[in-house]
Amino acid sequence: MFPNLQPGEMLVVMLVAVLLFGKRLPEVGRSLGKGIVEFKKGLRGVEDDFDIHASTASSSSHTDITRLSDDSGMISVPKFEPPTSAPTPHPVYEPQSHPQ
Repeated sequence: MFPNLQPGEMLVVMLVAVLLFGKRLPEVGRSLGKGIVEFKKGLRGVEDDFDIHASTASSSSHTDITRLSDDSGMISVPKFEPPTSAPTPHPVYEPQSHPQ
């Protein structure tokens, strides 16, 4: 977690932690640990949702544009399909110069 942290530097970090938090250090560590666990659970949930949607999207070859939600109730995005015709050139805007 702490790359290249030497023993002397760890001692300084611990000393600063004791000076800042004192008697509350165990409860600060406990709440920090709980926060990290909750963060990992949330991250795991997002990864699971992403994996589920990625697997359902890859299994279907074409997504219907009129269908706004898949079976799980989440909004699905239509698959990008490249245009079949050549692009149409647009006229270039050139501002008119006004005599002063």
